[in-house]
Amino acid sequence: MTFTHNSVLFHECINALNIRKDALIVDCTAGLGGHSQGILERGGRLICIDRDPQAIARLRQKFAGNSDVTIIHGNFFDCKEILAKQGVTCVSGILVDLGVSSMQLDDHSRGFSFHHDAKLDMRMESAGKTAADVVNTMDELTLGDILKRFADEPFHRRIAKAIAAARSENPITTTLQLAHIVRDAVPAAARRDGHPARRTFQALRIYINGEIDRLPDALDDLFDLLAPKDRLACISFHSLEDRIVKHSFAKHCKGCQCPPNCPQCLCGVTPRGRKVGKPRTASPAEIAENPRARSAKLRVIEKLI
Repeated sequence: MTFTHNSVLFHECINALNIRKDALIVDCTAGLGGHSQGILERGGRLICIDRDPQAIARLRQKFAGNSDVTIIHGNFFDCKEILAKQGVTCVSGILVDLGVSSMQLDDHSRGFSFHHDAKLDMRMESAGKTAADVVNTMDELTLGDILKRFADEPFHRRIAKAIAAARSENPITTTLQLAHIVRDAVPAAARRDGHPARRTFQALRIYINGEIDRLPDALDDLFDLLAPKDRLACISFHSLEDRIVKHSFAKHCKGCQCPPNCPQCLCGVTPRGRKVGKPRTASPAEIAENPRARSAKLRVIEKLI
């Protein structure tokens, strides 16, 4: 299958990493290698990590014979351990793109899209529970909690109830089957604000692939891997992800925590990092060319000590 791939906030990411010649950069979610290619063109050496076997296969084809690129199949949540096995304990820049890749969305057989009929899968890897397993076996209350927690779905209880009623008649096995159940469960007015199944599919995808639970610890590990004066750039695509990134970066940028009336610092806490500029978002021109960039937000932190 041929995929159309536009790397989100491409120039902003490459510029933010402040790449030096021969600097070792880690692309933690390399996907189809768009950002990775830009890093190489700036003279960096590269470690590409991705959890998706299909992405790994395409990266190996794209960078075949390039001695400046190391490609590793794995989850960036385990980045410290992955790099340690390569003898790497410190790097000069890290990029994380938390979004679903065009390859995953455009391959309808993988079940990520509510616009096309396919098996209800949504797994980024070939192991573990599918979305069909979850919607057909999870109790109604827990299912509603997942829709609320991972997508702020305002009609989570109604949708969970509708799913439970539908599966009691027939198993839910396809993407359009689920999308139609969600559509019919929400009020008519809510159907005018984008596709009503968008949040449900987002929540299920995040839950199935464990995209959130280990993210705070992973961001701390990535920051620790940086050398002083080097940077971590992170792209998020929804408010839950962005809040985690924002709070993680802010924690490293905190300095003295003594009371305001304290005449001198007694805690000895100094900032370990500094935020680099304001969060970047896609320009109108980029959004026109790539609508998936609409919700993207780039935050960058530089390590000080």
